[in-house]
Amino acid sequence: MKIALIGYGKMGHLIEDVARSRGHEIVSIIDVGNRQDFDSEAFASADVAIEFTSPTAAYDNCLRAFSKGVKVVSGTTGWMNDHGDDVRRLCTEEGHTLFWASNFSIGVAIFAAVNRYLANIMNRFPQYDVEMEETHHVHKLDHPSGTAITLAEDIVGQIDRKTAWAEDTTDPSLLRIDHIRRGEVAGIHTIRYDSDADLITISHDAHNRKGFALGAVIAAEYTLDHSGLLTISDMVKFS
Repeated sequence: MKIALIGYGKMGHLIEDVARSRGHEIVSIIDVGNRQDFDSEAFASADVAIEFTSPTAAYDNCLRAFSKGVKVVSGTTGWMNDHGDDVRRLCTEEGHTLFWASNFSIGVAIFAAVNRYLANIMNRFPQYDVEMEETHHVHKLDHPSGTAITLAEDIVGQIDRKTAWAEDTTDPSLLRIDHIRRGEVAGIHTIRYDSDADLITISHDAHNRKGFALGAVIAAEYTLDHSGLLTISDMVKFS
């Protein structure tokens, strides 16, 4: 498969290594200094572009790739709330393809399934309040993390006593999310169900970014043969 990389920071370098190790060809690498290469023949020859950049750049990157007929796998968070409706239209009405996920780790996909299952159970036990904490490296711009938002939305969808999620809240009807930025932490997500009697905790702790890079390349392999607006739940099924 021919892959274009959009964004060549730490994640971009890891994705390049994983993609090459799985037999794929990197035909174009676009970063802040050579955005004109979106118009190159090399970029247009890509089967899939893998995009890890910033919330302010991701939407335009997708549009540039779509204009060249290139499918996109994007792991950039913090932009879909503003542009999600247009992206859905582009994928459903205009034939473009985007695989977007807040987290490409297979471990996180498993953790998310456990989270949904546990939330469904805990809906029957109102004596437990639920809250979430996410910790990431100091370079992460958005908060709460896209993964935390996805996990929170799954909880709110299962637990009737929570109407939405929020940061820095004391409202018992809202699921509280706290964020911590520390060192080079790859990502820790912890969900706690607390009562007067006991505490139930589930947590996912990423040792490094390698799992995210591998998941992104596997998503690109999946995207090669699929179309539309794709998510982790399309690729990894638990039932």
